[in-house]
Amino acid sequence: MASVSLPAFAKINLDLRILGMRPDGYHDLRTIFQSLALFDTVTVTRRRGPMAIVCDREDIPTDRRNLVWKAASLLHRVATGKATAPQGMSIDLRKRIPAEAGLGGGSADAAMTLLALNKLWKMDLDLTTLARIGARLGADVPYFLVGGTSLGLGRGDDIYPLADLPTVHVVILRPGFGVATADAYTWFDEESRRTREPAPRPYPAGWPSWAATLRNDLEAPVVRHHPAIARIRQSLLDAGANFAAMSGSGSAVFGLFERAEAARRTANDLARPGWLSLHTRTMARREYARRVAAGL
Repeated sequence: MASVSLPAFAKINLDLRILGMRPDGYHDLRTIFQSLALFDTVTVTRRRGPMAIVCDREDIPTDRRNLVWKAASLLHRVATGKATAPQGMSIDLRKRIPAEAGLGGGSADAAMTLLALNKLWKMDLDLTTLARIGARLGADVPYFLVGGTSLGLGRGDDIYPLADLPTVHVVILRPGFGVATADAYTWFDEESRRTREPAPRPYPAGWPSWAATLRNDLEAPVVRHHPAIARIRQSLLDAGANFAAMSGSGSAVFGLFERAEAARRTANDLARPGWLSLHTRTMARREYARRVAAGL
């Protein structure tokens, strides 16, 4: 096998609660992840020479700062016991998931790099082992080895698959700015005492009753620094979304729609210069697993 190519699917956080601080300095979370049909493509190819990362986006680093580089280096260390950078491969990233959007693009790419190299190097590591390795890279990485509708506890890296929610259409609006995850959590820590409990929001028909309580604890502090996010959320609700919220640490905002045509129309109507505006859909865990296993 000379090459492995895998889809790296985006996620949204349907719900994100910050429960407190952990002894290790991270925040203790309870979040509900949901896979989207939007994806990057990660292709790992054998070749001579040192590892190289190629990306079709100029703003994405292709050196040691990239989580894909870190994933390959960490798995190489597990396989060989050596801390040197791996040799003999290139990793090609085709990006569709925007950075600093709360959609998990970097973590998804890292997770698919682990899966691709596990196959290419014939390591035969199971998903539980890969998840433990992935958690060392980032809190979201283990989720992308599971997909679908899943509960994340601890740092968000302790994953429990849930019954998949009904498929709905999703509009993603990412304004012309990003939000660094570290900034979002810093703002939450600074302002959490002043944050009021938000009122319940409408939720999609056919979803369980707990969906009425969905919220994102990071949204209010991020909105105080970027009021445009609140305006985007309201514009999605005004356009007919059953539910809308910021995903993760932002800056992307998602709206859930029952009908594809309404979602497509909204994505077109709310597009602005410099923004990302697109229509996608949620994806159940079985489809997620099948498409990842099949590759590209």
